[in-house]
Amino acid sequence: MPHGSATTIGTTSPLGDRVSRVFHFSSRALATVVWLSCGLFGLYILIFYAGSLVSGHAARWNNVLPGLYSDARPTSMAGIGMHFAAGGTILALGFVQLLGTVRQRIPALHHWFGRIYVTAALCAGAGGLIFIADTGTLGGLVMNTGFGLYGVLTMLAAVQTYRYARRRQIDTHRMWAIRLFALAIGSWLYRMEYGLWFLVTHKLGHTSDFHGPFDAVMAFFFYVPNLLIAEAYLRGSSERTGTAGRLTMASLMIIAAGLLGVATYFFATQYWWPMVARTIA
Repeated sequence: MPHGSATTIGTTSPLGDRVSRVFHFSSRALATVVWLSCGLFGLYILIFYAGSLVSGHAARWNNVLPGLYSDARPTSMAGIGMHFAAGGTILALGFVQLLGTVRQRIPALHHWFGRIYVTAALCAGAGGLIFIADTGTLGGLVMNTGFGLYGVLTMLAAVQTYRYARRRQIDTHRMWAIRLFALAIGSWLYRMEYGLWFLVTHKLGHTSDFHGPFDAVMAFFFYVPNLLIAEAYLRGSSERTGTAGRLTMASLMIIAAGLLGVATYFFATQYWWPMVARTIA
């Protein structure tokens, strides 16, 4: 293809420049919505779940997820407690780790936060797997499989992120860090996607015991699309990606940002803040 074609990102054509600006704007818009929403959800997890555990009122968990807490299963409670505490930590820290300003201007902070982030991701994955092995999820085999695979992938991404950072292979490290972030926000997206589905369909395909067809899809859907979007972003950032490809990716990111903004407002006002207010009251 001749140099200067509008379908080649590496060109300086007006169309290519406009599409590049749209792509960067959409990626920043999506990142902003995700960071704000994840920060809110991370604080909710730390205050409600971890706070209830530390204060000796972990039975409050059952007000949100019936049957989650049980005195009869100390191993499961230790695992899920570690999962919640570590999960809240990675949600609260994740956006900081992806900020280019922090990486460039305060590298020492980025490195230390990175160690905490990777350790928390490993603990969150391990804690969830302990709970699944000892108690199992409410949704049975399908949910056990989906959530178990999620935990394994999260731990794998954490190991790879740290491994390539130690090797000073920064580009590969960054790619794995983005994949880890995409997985780390899975617990948050699980709520977001359920919230949007309930708003639009009035719980179509969902059952109270999480054995409905929608529940079966959601056992995997809360993290598989994230990884696909992360891969689309990594490829969209490449100089080899064509204008049409970048424009498609930008459109998907804008739609995702809008939907997540609506879901965040719904959950923050209807669930997160009320539960936090009761916990600290």
